[in-house]
Amino acid sequence: MPKLIIDNKEVEFTQGQTVIEAAKASGIEIPHFCWHPGLSVSGNCRICLVEIEKLPKLAIACSTSATDGMVVHTKSEKVISAQNAVMEFLLINHPLDCPICDEAGECKLQDYAFKYSKGASRFDEEKNHKDKRVSLGPNVMFDQERCISCSRCIRFCDEVAKEPQLTFVQRGEKVTIKTFPGKELDNPYSMNVVEICPVGALTSKHFRFRSRVWDMSFTDSVCPGCSRGCNTIIGVRQNEILRIEPRENQDVNNWWLCDWGRINTIKDISNDKVRMNLPKIKPEEVATSDDKLIEVGWEEAVSKSVSMLTGKKGSVLFLASPFSTLEDNYTLKKFAKEVFNCNELFYLPKLDVEFGDNILRKSDKSPNSKGLEVLGIKPLNDEILKKIHDGKYKALYVINDEIERVPELANLISKFEAKVFHLNKKNTFTWMNADVMFSESCYAEINGTFMNFQGRIQRIRPAVATLEQERLLGEYSLSRLDKFGAHNDRWTKDNRVNARPTWKVLKQIAMAFGKQFKFENSEEVFMEMCRVELGIELDYDKVGSAGYLLKTEKV
Repeated sequence: MPKLIIDNKEVEFTQGQTVIEAAKASGIEIPHFCWHPGLSVSGNCRICLVEIEKLPKLAIACSTSATDGMVVHTKSEKVISAQNAVMEFLLINHPLDCPICDEAGECKLQDYAFKYSKGASRFDEEKNHKDKRVSLGPNVMFDQERCISCSRCIRFCDEVAKEPQLTFVQRGEKVTIKTFPGKELDNPYSMNVVEICPVGALTSKHFRFRSRVWDMSFTDSVCPGCSRGCNTIIGVRQNEILRIEPRENQDVNNWWLCDWGRINTIKDISNDKVRMNLPKIKPEEVATSDDKLIEVGWEEAVSKSVSMLTGKKGSVLFLASPFSTLEDNYTLKKFAKEVFNCNELFYLPKLDVEFGDNILRKSDKSPNSKGLEVLGIKPLNDEILKKIHDGKYKALYVINDEIERVPELANLISKFEAKVFHLNKKNTFTWMNADVMFSESCYAEINGTFMNFQGRIQRIRPAVATLEQERLLGEYSLSRLDKFGAHNDRWTKDNRVNARPTWKVLKQIAMAFGKQFKFENSEEVFMEMCRVELGIELDYDKVGSAGYLLKTEKV
């Protein structure tokens, strides 16, 4: 491989790489505002100026191609002087908004002002004032005074989202960004401009002024919005999810995440009016399908389930869930086979052709349908609906899904004598027609795995806490939940639900039927599933943060 020298360090690079790319790959920091590895080069911020021997003047590292034998200096006297000048220029009209800016703590301008500027300004005149709180679209707010004209947002709309909606207007000190006449910044990926903005000019309307980042905890996870399985970072404060951001994974979602995955996947998680707390059962004296469910303890709900399912071997219809983890679905399959001698499970697909695109979003709006396919679980079909109509099934057991999504199935609900559901939302058709309803943990409260459309197994981790986690921790206080992957907020809001993972409840019911499942945590479930269903030895460490691409005949 060709080599160049950066600050007396020999660096290998591939042909076509620029100096900044070669430096980044070798762990050498060259400051930059306008350059982004997923966008074209604009070269207009000038903070990445470097000194290259045999060149008459400083060159910008973002657009200068690396050549074999090139000698680059990033800390020479000329470079430091240029960096000081660039920072002084950028800060001339920048407002002192740091105390109220959402970007504080994550701002490149703050960081670079500390690292690469003199810390003093020679500018004594009145700063140039521009409009603040400019709404660019339904999700993004713009503060013109903070903008440093890096053009990242413009290039993102043009090159990635394929929706040219932003442009520069005016010139000189009056330059700013606007949407084209008659347009808004409302493409399906518009909120990515918030992350790639190196300052606090573009902010999220949903997160604006809700928290300082140093008061939040951050957990790596996976978006459950579609079968792409975009890698994400969940930001939490006081046990409440405040924002979801993309996490770079070049094999899955690059640097991006769609707006639907940011907003809609957290709407109900921290909503006390929607979330179930304890399990609920329908008293025997209630004969109609209404909402007269009473809240009970876990033991009573398990006992009720066992009594209703006893004697129904061979006549229980099990519905798995493409929204649940591999661990939950594998445990349901094991439960159905070993307790009820049932070898066939089904699920309800969720397809939306209009949702999918050729960027990231897939028409399959569930995170784990590929995992169900690998586990041998099939979509519900007309043959099964006919069997339900003919009274072949006496009981219905559903995890983490709402049967009203399939009207043909919902219309046959009266055909079942017993109905046991695991759900994390209430006041739905499914909830009101249950005989037993278990309060299920959502994806942001558990350890587990999803398999995306490529066959890549990816980890999810608990970002918010439930009462179940507190119970398991014993002498550990809630403030130490970060040891288990959850938050460590200094102020804890008492909004924890009394929910449990599905695999754990199924294990408890199986035990009441005399079947002992030999796993104690989700990783042990995962390892057993990999051995039994996939024929491989795999654990969470091997899955890692980037995921594990499954290469078997099943995929």
